[in-house]
Amino acid sequence: MNKRTDQIRNLFARPASAMLSADNMAPEGPRMASGSVKAVKDALSGIERENEELRRQLVGQGAIVELDTALIDPSPVVDRFIADNDAAYEALRQSIQVQGQEVPVLLRPHPDRAGRYQVAYGHRRVRAARDLGLPVKATIRPLTDEQLVVAQGLENSAREDLSFIERALFAARLEAGGYGRAVIQQALTIDRAEASKLIAVASAIPESVVEAIGKAPRIGRGRWLQFAEALRGKGAAQRVTAEIARAGFRQLASDERFSALLAAALPKTATEETSVVRTREGQVVAAVKETRRGLSLTIETSQTGGFGAFLTARLPELFEAYKAQGEQGG
Repeated sequence: MNKRTDQIRNLFARPASAMLSADNMAPEGPRMASGSVKAVKDALSGIERENEELRRQLVGQGAIVELDTALIDPSPVVDRFIADNDAAYEALRQSIQVQGQEVPVLLRPHPDRAGRYQVAYGHRRVRAARDLGLPVKATIRPLTDEQLVVAQGLENSAREDLSFIERALFAARLEAGGYGRAVIQQALTIDRAEASKLIAVASAIPESVVEAIGKAPRIGRGRWLQFAEALRGKGAAQRVTAEIARAGFRQLASDERFSALLAAALPKTATEETSVVRTREGQVVAAVKETRRGLSLTIETSQTGGFGAFLTARLPELFEAYKAQGEQGG
């Protein structure tokens, strides 16, 4: 176990049970930005030193207290989506209900409302305690605005459970809130180039569209960039708006909602026609593009599992069935 992990674990008074959900356990270590390991380490060395100093300030000797969740407000900067069917949150809530809250949240006194507090990290633990009607265990520290968002970002980087678009929105919201790039880099443990990419993606897609899609945990930067580019096309925004309003869209899983909106945003030309094949429940199975030269079928393997391989194996049989149908009809 490295020094960084030890320091994060030392934030808490006792070790977490292996039976607990991820949010009810001390974090294992922060996420590393992609790319050359040496280049990233060099770029982040200054940020790491500042992070270590912040952790030393946060550890302190503060006691763990129990507070009524009615006295606790969220961080002023939202960093994640709240899904209707969130399996990870349900696991956390059940863990706290059965095992108790093992890991305290970090709060600061509310800067504008006496007797109230704001969450630096542990939003889901606060939510779970509120849902269960329990007080929340917390450590209270006098944090500046910058210290609060950095602590918030560091916990998320350690847990590695934010999707690409959640990280991008968090970075964009920090910038919109007046925080400098240095703070954004420190909060997300990334270098300047990565911060610019995250903010560029979040800025290119209307936040209302992103929120209609949700967390999209399997969708990475490349496909979000493709979506951002597609949205610039003529009529793309209108088609995306119509798809969001379509009956059944909200019942799709988050990744499926992304695929549906990407398909709607992609341009159509006079020589080709693109259509989407859906199940009865509205799940996107494939995109079919027909041109003068032929027909192409695109199957989202991340959404349909092994259906592509299944269909490929069945194509000869389907073609024979098609020929037989034609012969019978003739």
